[in-house]
Amino acid sequence: MNKVFITSTGSFLPNEPVGNEEMEHYLGKINNVQSRTKDIFLRKNGIKNRHYALDTHQNTTHKAYEMAALAVKDCIERSHLDAAKVEMLSAATTQSDLPVPGFASMVHAESGISRCGLASHQSVCAAGMMAIQNAYLQVKSETVRNAVCCAAELPSRMFKSKRFEGQQAFAVEGATLPLETDFLRWMLSDGAGAMLLQDDPGDALALEIEWIDLKSYAHAYEVCMYTGTNKENDGSVLKTWLDYDTISEANFAGALNLKQDMQQVDNIVKLGIQRFFELIDEGRFQPEDIDRLVCHYSSHHFKPQIVELLKNGGIEIPAEKWFSNLYTVGNIGSASIFVMLDELMKSGTLKAGQKILCMVPESGRFITGYMMLTVREGAVSGASGYTEVIAEIKAPEIRVQEKPVQEWLVRQLTGVWFDFERGLQQVPVVKKIFKGTLTLEEYKRLLVNLRQQVIDGSQWIARAASNVSMEYFPVRSAFIRHSSDEHRDYQILEKNYINCGGLEEEILTGIKNIGSEALSAFMFHRASQPNPFDLLGGMFIIEGLGNRVSGKWGRAIQQQLQLDKDQVSFFIYHESSDSNDNHFERFEQAIQSELLTQQMAEKIVKTAKVVARLYTMQLEELDNF
Repeated sequence: MNKVFITSTGSFLPNEPVGNEEMEHYLGKINNVQSRTKDIFLRKNGIKNRHYALDTHQNTTHKAYEMAALAVKDCIERSHLDAAKVEMLSAATTQSDLPVPGFASMVHAESGISRCGLASHQSVCAAGMMAIQNAYLQVKSETVRNAVCCAAELPSRMFKSKRFEGQQAFAVEGATLPLETDFLRWMLSDGAGAMLLQDDPGDALALEIEWIDLKSYAHAYEVCMYTGTNKENDGSVLKTWLDYDTISEANFAGALNLKQDMQQVDNIVKLGIQRFFELIDEGRFQPEDIDRLVCHYSSHHFKPQIVELLKNGGIEIPAEKWFSNLYTVGNIGSASIFVMLDELMKSGTLKAGQKILCMVPESGRFITGYMMLTVREGAVSGASGYTEVIAEIKAPEIRVQEKPVQEWLVRQLTGVWFDFERGLQQVPVVKKIFKGTLTLEEYKRLLVNLRQQVIDGSQWIARAASNVSMEYFPVRSAFIRHSSDEHRDYQILEKNYINCGGLEEEILTGIKNIGSEALSAFMFHRASQPNPFDLLGGMFIIEGLGNRVSGKWGRAIQQQLQLDKDQVSFFIYHESSDSNDNHFERFEQAIQSELLTQQMAEKIVKTAKVVARLYTMQLEELDNF
């Protein structure tokens, strides 16, 4: 069976942090009266800041599945894996945005992940551990080689004051929230987190999952944290929210309020520590071996109880080994363990060989969750020192002769360029180049994918030249000279690939990905038309890449992969050749001719837009043949 590693983490916390004094600006006042219990509960839980997916008008700014998808994207962008290669998605939440379909389906649709396996988990805090365990077992059993797991919570919308208007309990003037709901109002926060699990740790920091342990105690305890009902005095559930004649009646009765049974909640600490001792007795770990205890206690109120019970069992974990971000981001329920590990992974404090014990209790109907991790650290490429500025976007410079149509064309093409380069920056492989996470194998695949379209470059230009009538000889000559220059490009690319250890046969027999197919087909189609001057728009985009972008890519790849110049010269060569070989001068001469009417200028702009989109697609669809 495979070993399983957390190779990347991500998180998403909505909007700006909300301090204690601001909470009622977002959640609102009950019956327009400031809460008398807020300060008491905040002193107990110790939380100073949290995040809400609400604005101050109590409008939802992000749905739970949207936050989960954003955390997933953050996780994948920090990894070496393309979203298209994710094999499974395991998602968790306490309460989904929609009763149907499953939460994982909604996250999947927003995540950018292609077809994959799927699992939805619904509980309270332990739901996140369930999602991790499902993904872990899938990878461990070799069912898949990788899986993304995530969790998101959006409890703030359940506690906004407007939710309680019209309920029976507030028909009396001056009525306040019951403690079982008010307690939670000042504790819970919004946010999402994600992890990528793989069967290979890669070449950077990773956490090996040694084991996961989940135990339910629902057989022994009545429901403690819940919504959708009002418990009877004996703790039983007779009528759920779906059993009312209408949803309005369920709301009027307060059945839709999220509640916590205050008389039972302390059981979770006792059960959690009981299972802690059992795991020691079962030989799963020794307390002295723990380097970090990542403990999801939902309120600071519970930490002293945990410490005291551990001491009673002869165990003391030094304060410096505890890790929690409860005080700065709040209690995010099932997403808390994800967000904590994401922060810990990015802290720079972890060292190879360290043991991390994760503890996640749940009070829904009482569940204990534990996970043991070991820090693994590979050979980091050293690319973190790369300082190329990707955010600096400059359009290729075009000289004009103060003619109105030329000036209009240049303005339009400049706008097209800005949109094009901004779009490129969101393509996964480009992000990896500039984050220093591109692997040598990924670089080789990039060369293979590009070569199949690059080799067509001189051919479509030559075809375009053959379709230019003799009356436009200067433009025809410019096309022919440009075609001659393009012949050397794919030969340089092939040599780079071979110098990186690739097989000549593989790159010579490669096929176009679906983006390359679309780009080549469009270029040949336009080149086959009579006098295809609109292809100047395509030349603007492609030559602009060489003039403004390819050098950045080449230097970034060379530095992070520690390559020689003859392994990246295809990219670096274009930066100088597309400037020095007068490629843009030819373009400028073409648009300065009398051929440039307003109608032709509009066609050039449209072709530039199409080529920009198809070139981006070529990079988005790597290896999608």
